[in-house]
Amino acid sequence: MISRCFAVMVVAAWLAAPAVAADRTALRERCWSPAALSGSVEEKKSVKGLHAFDQPPPAMTLAPHAQVPTEWRGAIRRVKLPPGKKLVALTFDMCELPGEVAGFDAALVDYLRANGIKATFFSGGKWMRSHSERTRQLMADPLFEIGNHAEAHRNLRLLSGNALKEEIEGPQRAYEMQRAALAGLQCVRGDDGFETIPPRVGLFRFPFGACNQASLDAVNDAGLLAIQWDLSTGDPVPAQSAQAIAHAVLRAKPGAIIIAHGNGRGFHTAEGLAIAIPQMKARGYEFVTVSELLAQGTPEISATCYNTRPGDTDKYDLFFNPRPPRPENKSAETKHEPTAPSR
Repeated sequence: MISRCFAVMVVAAWLAAPAVAADRTALRERCWSPAALSGSVEEKKSVKGLHAFDQPPPAMTLAPHAQVPTEWRGAIRRVKLPPGKKLVALTFDMCELPGEVAGFDAALVDYLRANGIKATFFSGGKWMRSHSERTRQLMADPLFEIGNHAEAHRNLRLLSGNALKEEIEGPQRAYEMQRAALAGLQCVRGDDGFETIPPRVGLFRFPFGACNQASLDAVNDAGLLAIQWDLSTGDPVPAQSAQAIAHAVLRAKPGAIIIAHGNGRGFHTAEGLAIAIPQMKARGYEFVTVSELLAQGTPEISATCYNTRPGDTDKYDLFFNPRPPRPENKSAETKHEPTAPSR
């Protein structure tokens, strides 16, 4: 019964999309002018040495959830679509490490809005707190949905107990706090689509794309679908040119889930998508959110997380160890996450 309800919920989200779009457009336009939605190049830059947002909010009563049913558990890499459907999902990671405030790629979001391109933003709890206004704008936008990208981009393979729970639950707290703040704005009215903004985040992306069975189970038990990808733009690498990003996107097949970054670590992402998206449209492709993609086909699920082949994300265990040195082993070093790529 839970399994059937879960599937129906996803499909219902797709069927309601046209009405939701109309409603949230009114909400977005009432609350923010075009100038307020747009941004500057400066926003893309990250700032180091800031710890104001490191501490997650205290535990709170969260919106209820049901565990993910058996057939949806695991790492969803792509979606098998019926013949003739040419849908792909663009996803953008919005991660932020302790001791920094990451950026916001305003040029990227401006391009998506100007061209009516739907996307899913996997946002860390810390990022949502340090970018509260931008989070509310994304939340209210009919083109976008928000996913959970862990609290502070730690490697969940190396966590257990309360530390693991905090990484999974922290973004839900941040999301509910921002949704409540949005509800309190004078521009929000009962008929403008606010109620179509889900009370819970339903999708999760593992930092570094790395997981183990324990962390996968914890995510699914928290009612979150684990969303991996089957195509990477490579945009966190400064040397990855706009043309190379475009070439990567143009390799997408129907049902693809594409990973990129919108937190300033996609160095040429906006330019690359401006090249690729018109060509994809000319080929008959449509860009949808991950939830919409799932509603149109059957998820292809792996038992574990990986980038291009099983085991290739295990290397991130070497970059970051969240456990402090044990007293009996004073020579041990604690490695810090900033040395690792921000996938």
